[in-house]
Amino acid sequence: MQENFQIPEQELICINVDKVYDWVMKENTFDYFPTTPVAFPGVTATTSLAGAMVTCEVTPATANPVVILRRENRQFTVDGNVVCLQQLTIQKNFTVVLVLTLPTGVILRSSPIAVSRSEQVILCAPEGTDVTVTFTELDCLISSPGTFVPGAGVVTFTGLVVTVMTCQSIQSTYPVTVEFLADFCSPRADLAIGSCPLPARPAQCPAVYPD
Repeated sequence: MQENFQIPEQELICINVDKVYDWVMKENTFDYFPTTPVAFPGVTATTSLAGAMVTCEVTPATANPVVILRRENRQFTVDGNVVCLQQLTIQKNFTVVLVLTLPTGVILRSSPIAVSRSEQVILCAPEGTDVTVTFTELDCLISSPGTFVPGAGVVTFTGLVVTVMTCQSIQSTYPVTVEFLADFCSPRADLAIGSCPLPARPAQCPAVYPD
């Protein structure tokens, strides 16, 4: 015979969570100018690029997309109080792919291009805290296509400007164990799903017939 256990309405429990020390949203836009020939598999010196349209794609780098280069203490006055915050120098690494769409519909994609940019942000992020950067938006556009000349497996761009736009959620956290009084959850009632659908007929058009 199965015993019945009475579940208390509330109980003190301890759980492991990440305490958020600071959290900011930061927008950043920067331009990238290819200065060397870009690898384009399948392109030859005789490939016609006349009338081609240039677009781009950008993603965070697969390895080390975010690197904290420096963490320095700085004194700031906030609401009349002197507080010690940290000035972080953050390097963000991206992968950019250039796409050439020919008038014939043929699409040529470049090999991945590594692009890095660094920026500084002020956070409450003392030594020992983890800093995470999450891209809530990441996109790119061609601000200026310039001109491009095909070569053996490469395309040389002159005057090409790739604009990368980012919106970032930046948090400093530290793992802690917290205690609190919690309510226990109960399962909801199961939804009754009939095996046979109810009979139905096509909807009538009363605005037309009968009048």
